[in-house]
Amino acid sequence: MTEYPDARIFLVDDDAGVRDALAWLLRTRRLLSEGYASAEAFLEEINGWRDAPSSPSCILLDVRMPGMSGLALFEHLLAQPWQAAVPVIFLSGHADVPTAVDAVKRGAFDFCEKPFSDNVLVDRIEQALAQSAQVLAQRRLQRETEARLASLTERERDVMRLVVEGLPNKLVADQLNISVRTVEVHRSRVFEKMGVKSAVELANALRPA
Repeated sequence: MTEYPDARIFLVDDDAGVRDALAWLLRTRRLLSEGYASAEAFLEEINGWRDAPSSPSCILLDVRMPGMSGLALFEHLLAQPWQAAVPVIFLSGHADVPTAVDAVKRGAFDFCEKPFSDNVLVDRIEQALAQSAQVLAQRRLQRETEARLASLTERERDVMRLVVEGLPNKLVADQLNISVRTVEVHRSRVFEKMGVKSAVELANALRPA
């Protein structure tokens, strides 16, 4: 049973037999997939995306296909701001292995050589989904933090900056030329709006992922 029942797995391969076999394999592991017969068809799909899928996702991408190749599609994916949230696993024939290895060095999650082991492939898919879930969680946390920051007043931001620097209330008051009591009120409001209980938690919340 998969940890990601709501996962989206995109199969991009011009061979209908390969797509059907992969879809069946994934169904046996309670994973649903969406098949695309060409890179162009999948490109049309993602051109409608404003952002990454909201659930853990990954792409199984054939290296060689008629028309746009898997590598050309990968180049397009690398330019997307959401690419890290949708890992790519290349499916390669023996002759394509060096090319697939180079793609991994450039950001692909992994490659599986045809014919691949079902268990190995599914394990790598699960690991790719775990990475996707982690990236999506970090993105959600970042957006939540940005929304919380936007709710602060200018004075609350001033107090927050000095609190994060480790200054006690008295020094914050001196620097901002306000009373210690006013600092305490602003500090309390900052903690409440940012959803933290201490200066350490606040600093951690503001630390880049």
